[in-house]
Amino acid sequence: MAEITLKGNKIHTLGQLPKTGDLATDFVLTGTDLSEKKLNDFQGKIVLNIFPSLDTPTCATSVRKFNEKAAGLENTTVLCISRDLPFAHGRFCTSEGISNVVNLSDFRTCKFGKDYQLEIIDGPLAGLHSRVVIVLDENKKIVYTEQVPEIVDEPDYDAAIEAVKKA
Repeated sequence: MAEITLKGNKIHTLGQLPKTGDLATDFVLTGTDLSEKKLNDFQGKIVLNIFPSLDTPTCATSVRKFNEKAAGLENTTVLCISRDLPFAHGRFCTSEGISNVVNLSDFRTCKFGKDYQLEIIDGPLAGLHSRVVIVLDENKKIVYTEQVPEIVDEPDYDAAIEAVKKA
């Protein structure tokens, strides 16, 4: 179990994030068009931008910033993943003019958060994903992970982008 905070109050996730050097676990998530999307559907380098909900300011900001930063990355796909319904992901991207990231929902199986050990297990956000960034190289090997210790804080975008460039 990992300990993080929500506005200074301790909360916990299922466990530890996958280790750098490990191969990423495959997943089945739902796209904004309700199609199933698997990890192997995406080629090249991959940034997994994982967060609790688009309906919070920090989560929305992370999608906006990765959308902006993804525009300049070659051979890289940013996947924005939460338990929000696919309709919410679609609505958010349309209203914000976001087109450089792929939004995916873990609402059907709720398995992604468990497989990656990042599901929050207590406190007011129990059942949602914690704020995590995972970078994969072209072979789906994990080259960078960050679990943001205070869930209302933004991830380290520069460190994630640097990991993509080095991968």
